Amino acid sequence: MNDGSNWPTDKLTALRLGRRLVAEVPASQPDRRAFVDIRPELGEADARARDEGWVRSDAQRGFRLEHWEYERERIDGFDYDIGAALIGSADAPDEAQLITVLSAWGVRPDLFGHPWDSDDPR
Repeated sequence: MNDGSNWPTDKLTALRLGRRLVAEVPASQPDRRAFVDIRPELGEADARARDEGWVRSDAQRGFRLEHWEYERERIDGFDYDIGAALIGSADAPDEAQLITVLSAWGVRPDLFGHPWDSDDPR
């Protein structure tokens, strides 16, 4: 049984390909919305692959995590950053540490999706 603590295969593949993922999480107040995003680290090998027209997979990537909260009424506009607050940030050097950080933040891997399928303004 999957309790949400394991990465769905498509999302783990996206991370290994250097793609950003986003999860909406509970906000501190009803007039706010909050998101956690994961940005895989990209290096020179990724830039070379991009220049050659392909995407490099790397199961050894590190990650940058950020938890942002926004004013609900501004989230759809250009001024989404007015009143925004960075709640937390962390670096994870590998996939195991990524799970550790998410667990500490109370965010399950199965909550993440692609940015274009979310309301995350960034």
